[in-house]
Amino acid sequence: QVQLVESGGGLVQAGGSLRLSCAASGRTFSNYAMGWFRQAPGKEREFVAAINRSGGSTYYTDSVKGRFTISKDNAKNTVYLQMNSLKPEDTAVYYCAARPLGITTSSRSYDYWGQGTQVTVSS
Repeated sequence: QVQLVESGGGLVQAGGSLRLSCAASGRTFSNYAMGWFRQAPGKEREFVAAINRSGGSTYYTDSVKGRFTISKDNAKNTVYLQMNSLKPEDTAVYYCAARPLGITTSSRSYDYWGQGTQVTVSS
């Protein structure tokens, strides 16, 4: 079992920045690829970003490329999502997820999930 706890969400104006953190416990963190997903009200959960087990390879959905950065600190058992130039359409509950294999954008392929953290971007 892997337990994941997100933090860092909040209310920010458009153009602002937030950094989300996801702290993991329970298993060897370096054995897991990590992903960030988000879900806005009335919409399906969507992929945002992912990082491989070593942290050396990343992947982003097109709408956040150049604005968001995912990183992984295996020594601290934590994955981060730095979000810059935020837009109102980024408003959602953000979830981190873990899987013991490589990067994937499919939420169904992740085995463990956090409880989510709310990000609200005002215009």
